[in-house]
Amino acid sequence: MHDQLTAARTTSAARTSMGERVRQLRIARGLTQTELAGERFSKEYVSQIERGKTRPTGETVEWLASRLGVDPTFLETGVSSDERERVESVIARAEAALESNQYEDVVAELNKLGVAVTTVAVPSLELRSLLAESWARMSMGDVRAAIGLLDRARQVTESPSFSEIDRAEVLYRLGVCRYKLASIATAVALFGEALELAERSGLPADRLRSNAFGWRSRCYRRQRDWEAAREDVERALELAEGLNDRRTVAHHYFQASLIAERTGHWVLARSYAERAKSQYEELADQANVGKLLNNLGGLNFQLGKPEEAIKHLKDAYRVLLEVGDDTDAGHVVSSLAQVHLRTGEPKLAEEQARHALDLLGGRVDHLDEIGNAQLVLGRALLDQERLDEAETMFKEAEGSFDQLSSVSHRAAAWIAQGDLAVRRGEDLEAAHLYRRAAEALQDFRF
Repeated sequence: MHDQLTAARTTSAARTSMGERVRQLRIARGLTQTELAGERFSKEYVSQIERGKTRPTGETVEWLASRLGVDPTFLETGVSSDERERVESVIARAEAALESNQYEDVVAELNKLGVAVTTVAVPSLELRSLLAESWARMSMGDVRAAIGLLDRARQVTESPSFSEIDRAEVLYRLGVCRYKLASIATAVALFGEALELAERSGLPADRLRSNAFGWRSRCYRRQRDWEAAREDVERALELAEGLNDRRTVAHHYFQASLIAERTGHWVLARSYAERAKSQYEELADQANVGKLLNNLGGLNFQLGKPEEAIKHLKDAYRVLLEVGDDTDAGHVVSSLAQVHLRTGEPKLAEEQARHALDLLGGRVDHLDEIGNAQLVLGRALLDQERLDEAETMFKEAEGSFDQLSSVSHRAAAWIAQGDLAVRRGEDLEAAHLYRRAAEALQDFRF
């Protein structure tokens, strides 16, 4: 109850003008305007301050605060320096939790602030709070809530007190959210705008630029523009290495590995993945170690080493469960399902694909993996001659991939449906589906 009353008083004080606070404090101390002015000012000058007709200098604010028995910060903003320090301390703890990927702790810390972060009247603290909470919520899968917070951050940074780097940071984070929602063209535009602002500012912004290039590379990879993806990830790596930022370097090696894998350079992809894994291990970042083990499992399978692949994938599953990352554990189980499907174990593949879908939980920011798991499940059912069930799963996979706006993903669903048509003896339908997939992958139209 005491905390609620304190917050209410703080909010009320912050909503009044400085002149009104001077008047309220003067009356509370039983002083007239003449008595407050003393020998330093005239009664008329105090009256002008109280009516908001004049803005006192910093020196005058300090003098009045001393006479009224409050600290200058409270007199100027309606919030005491102690309250501002409390808010800043909570935000700093939330930012530290964010660095450790403890996203629920971030939200819990910032929820302690309530309205206080806005009532301290320090826009820079509000921006820090919005950036921390939005990233945490995005990482937890609540992407639309994150976008709402970033829209508010965008409004905050319109103030002249913020630099173009601050505005670029917000745009970059909005780009990441849009990527998570598969709005790839929008994400590319936001990353491009962020990079332009950073370049135009003339201020040091290599970390921001490295991150923006790295995420834009992901967009180009999703669009199958491999050359643009490679160029951006190389720029991102160069900037991160110049900063000696090992975590960001590891992220970019991970992306470089995925690009190399998609273009069939599996040995190079494995080399990049092992470099990224080594960096994450040095940083004790077990969540990303687990993701890299999943990636290495897939690469070893492509290189004809299924037993080594399964070992990596089982290790990845164990690590990700230990750190409480069920979603990425779902990615791993989906990978295991693919391995078992391709090695002639459709029943085991079915079981693992269903488990993967349970772990992924319908998250809109993981539609690609949900679609992949649905596709594997459909093929596992097809191999067991459960054709109607397979058809249902292929259609669900196509629906998931439709939301991604990814031609290559949709083509995979059409090929699977073509294989189902062949199994049913519907050769014309199969030919239609195969042709549709081929034309989409070649970006060919009559």
